Amino acid sequence: MNRVQVGAESVTTAFDEAAGSDTIFVCAHGAGGSIADRGTLASAKAMREAGISAVRFNFLYKEKGSSRPDPMPRCMGVISSVVAAVRAEYSPARILIGGRSMGGRAASMLAAEGFDADGLLLLAYPLHPPGRPEKLRTAHLPNITMPVIAFSGTRDPMCTRSIMEDALKTVKAPWDMHWVETADHSFHVLKSSGQTDSQVMANVGATSRAWIDSSLSNGKYRT
Repeated sequence: MNRVQVGAESVTTAFDEAAGSDTIFVCAHGAGGSIADRGTLASAKAMREAGISAVRFNFLYKEKGSSRPDPMPRCMGVISSVVAAVRAEYSPARILIGGRSMGGRAASMLAAEGFDADGLLLLAYPLHPPGRPEKLRTAHLPNITMPVIAFSGTRDPMCTRSIMEDALKTVKAPWDMHWVETADHSFHVLKSSGQTDSQVMANVGATSRAWIDSSLSNGKYRT
């Protein structure tokens, strides 16, 4: 699966297969990223090494070489098209949607609309713009019903911990929130954390695998 049709257009995709995996994570990149940016590659690698296959892809604006993200509905449409292609080609037992930053936000908005997936995996959810905690991206979160696992850094300027924890009080979905100590928006950690960036991502993958095994193994939350 190298390209996926999105209406009259198409986007580049890549399949990072984990041997024996019955789960595929459709991993969307962040606003300034791409199918091959460092964060997206690190995320897919962490999942693959934890036994979770991943499909990376470009949003349409990135496919055209633009740095300006498309409106959310257009990004959501790309995710939907990629998921449909994944189902048609691979027929996995479980599909997770999500991704890094803006890509995760687009996936969460799909989830809030009742999209057919087994879970939502968010990496550095952009709760608000940097330095503007009053501009929250939380209105849709209470509408999510599928299980969620989310990872954010305690130094992330786009996700103030206290504000996120307040926002989660309105969420009824089973939501596993994991805070990565000293990590920034890119999951880069300080030396004082006692971890390397690679160790952080390996832990993200292992924690995601454990969550799948404990929360999604019987598919009871499938929409």
